[in-house]
Amino acid sequence: MKFVYSLLICALLFSADVLAQKNVLKGRISDENGNPVQGASVLLEGTVRGVQSDLNGNYELKDFPSGSYQLIVSLVGFQNWSKEFSIGDGEIKELNIQLAEEEYLLSEFSISASRGILGQDRLPEVSDFRINAGKKNEVIRIAEIDANLAMNNSRQVFGRTPGISIWENDGSGIQLGVASRGLSPNRSWEFNVRMNGYDITPDPMGYPEAYFTPPLEVVEQIEIIRGASSLQYGPQFGGLMNFVLRKPDKSTRFTAESINTVGSNGLFSSFNYIGGTEGKWNYTAYYQKRRGDGWRENGFFNTDHAHLEVNYAASNRLKLGYEMTYMTTETQQPGGLTDAQFAENSQQSTRSRNWFNTPWFIPALSAEYLVSKNTKLSWKVFGTFAERNSVGFMRPINQEDDLGNRQVDRDFYTTYGSELRMSSTYELFGQEQTLMTGLRYFNGNIDRNQRGVGTTGSDMDFSVADGDFSRKLDYNNRNLAAFAENVFRFNDQFLLTAGLRVENIRSENQGQFNVANGVPQSLEPISRTRNFVLLGLGAEYHLGKNTEFYANFSQAYRPVLISDLTPPATTDVIDPNLQDSRGYNIDFGYRGSLFQTLKFDLGYFRLNYQDRIGTIAQLDEAGNNYQFRTNLGNSISQGFEGYIEFDPITTFFGSSRVGYLHLFTSLAFIDATYGDFEVTTVSNGELVVRNLEGNRVENAPRKINRFGATYSLGKFSMTWQLSDVGDAFSDASNSVEPNATSTVGLIPAYQVQDLSATWKVWKQHSIKAGVNNLTDERYFTRRAGGYPGPGIMPADGRTFYFTLGLKF
Repeated sequence: MKFVYSLLICALLFSADVLAQKNVLKGRISDENGNPVQGASVLLEGTVRGVQSDLNGNYELKDFPSGSYQLIVSLVGFQNWSKEFSIGDGEIKELNIQLAEEEYLLSEFSISASRGILGQDRLPEVSDFRINAGKKNEVIRIAEIDANLAMNNSRQVFGRTPGISIWENDGSGIQLGVASRGLSPNRSWEFNVRMNGYDITPDPMGYPEAYFTPPLEVVEQIEIIRGASSLQYGPQFGGLMNFVLRKPDKSTRFTAESINTVGSNGLFSSFNYIGGTEGKWNYTAYYQKRRGDGWRENGFFNTDHAHLEVNYAASNRLKLGYEMTYMTTETQQPGGLTDAQFAENSQQSTRSRNWFNTPWFIPALSAEYLVSKNTKLSWKVFGTFAERNSVGFMRPINQEDDLGNRQVDRDFYTTYGSELRMSSTYELFGQEQTLMTGLRYFNGNIDRNQRGVGTTGSDMDFSVADGDFSRKLDYNNRNLAAFAENVFRFNDQFLLTAGLRVENIRSENQGQFNVANGVPQSLEPISRTRNFVLLGLGAEYHLGKNTEFYANFSQAYRPVLISDLTPPATTDVIDPNLQDSRGYNIDFGYRGSLFQTLKFDLGYFRLNYQDRIGTIAQLDEAGNNYQFRTNLGNSISQGFEGYIEFDPITTFFGSSRVGYLHLFTSLAFIDATYGDFEVTTVSNGELVVRNLEGNRVENAPRKINRFGATYSLGKFSMTWQLSDVGDAFSDASNSVEPNATSTVGLIPAYQVQDLSATWKVWKQHSIKAGVNNLTDERYFTRRAGGYPGPGIMPADGRTFYFTLGLKF
């Protein structure tokens, strides 16, 4: 109902504004041959007002104060156009515009747009209240790639992004599990995951697992800034992963789109979208229904996503916005397999009563204000009100389900936060410099209820038989942070960046730990307060217009999580001096384009992950064994990441009537090993000490290579992709042979191929189809120690999909 009420209120406000009298500036944008130019940006300089030209080149700006303005029109491939004009109250002014082609840029844009080279790009030096200069980053432009978007197929989406490791056990596409540089892909928790710049995880400080992933059909681009993002965004060694949703269409009052997909195993997905601009208002909304039976037995899923965004230009300097996103899921969890079961039939399941559910509601308010020509402010206020619910038979996978009472676990998340950012430009050394500053406040609460005795049924029922849970914990995180980063441009070739971030974190955990013999056992309240500073430096040296060297050093950290402050048993001990994991990222690389048909980014990285948290065995004075959680040691990940795209047809022949072939590859060699990392166990009443130094970090393949080719002819394109991923260990001891429950052991190397095609018809409509796992390989990327396993979590075999997209 919250979603419906908000929609009605926005509709009333929008209707009132439509009836008001407006100033209007309108016209047609064309090229030198008189052809309409679509998608040109039309801006009033020094204001927040702007629109885009439509399919026929028409534009219309409404309801802005009378006065004199500078109109600026821009589009990649054309020279920027500007003109002064004045407008009176209630005046309707017509201004037709002719854009001149930019010969060099037009050539590059034509090659890019027609042959898919825009699928992978990088961020500009400064954008959206952040500094990207000197940082390794990638932009994945979703509309420019052939991929199974209905199922959020991450193997295809991240195909051009080097070094991304993927857990492929969630064929429903509900949860994304990716990582880079030897880090764990567990629900992408080594990334700072955001949507439109604000948090969407349960608690980025204490429980950063990404249970929510927006439908990729509404995502315009995915922005990845590696570990150097820590100065501006805070926790996680992996860096920032930001999902940028499609913004309201600024070229029309109303547009609608429906994308419907059917596929193997009963897949049905319907994505429906509306958006537009009218005067000071613009809006967008979508709803997606996705359901299917899954590739494995007991793999049913049913999801609903909804989103609304409304923006209002309150004045020429102030823009206000409101967003809200809702998701609910009904997911059956087929559980893990033993190695023998996987070899026999990887589609089988021995768990038919396990279910998972994640209702998710994310509201956000935003404001942008132009203080002056050189200074602007951005303010975001956001929250997450969500749940994580599971029910099932949770014993080791080699134990048969006894059909008795199931275990119920329920988390309730209530978080809210605010970020204020300021972007300022000034002149120094005869160059424009940029200063970015920001303040952040975050408060997160997790109400954790576990080990409830559930029903003996087989449906998704989270009721608890005796009405209570044996474990009830209350976890709270409060975070205050401030940052400043500056770009120092010394000339057109060389720039430096320097910045710092100050963090204050307070974490508290208390509540009932267990019930033993009918007697509740309370957890001794735990409280941790930390203050520290992160520093970072970066540089860029431009060899010319198209290539550059970049380098960066940034300190990073990973906060103490709720699991780190929850002892496995009442006898276990949490180190009173337990600290956040600290370390740094280093990048050095060379990137750019050559001959307008070759794009590349080649670089070396080093990630130093210090003070990793773990548990070791200890003996008390009486000789009793207990577990002690503390900061144990460090690991180092280093290696090479390379990305290359090449258009051989244009390079050697200039043009072709029979189509174009576009080749791409992303390569990564990752050496992730433990440094000094001493662990202890107890054997025959004696402590046994060993050191993990030299062992490979778990879940870290040494090679992650992907190769692909895109053939395009007119409005048709088809992409073939090969993923070649090396083996990995599932535990820090580097066990090769699996144990009885298959939670540890080697994760073998694998190769998997995909084929996807897109045909754009009737200007705005499209047909897509594809085959995932073309050769029907049997492989797995994860051995789970607990939920949703335990055991081997198989990846999906061969599946098909067909998509019809209609736009009006």
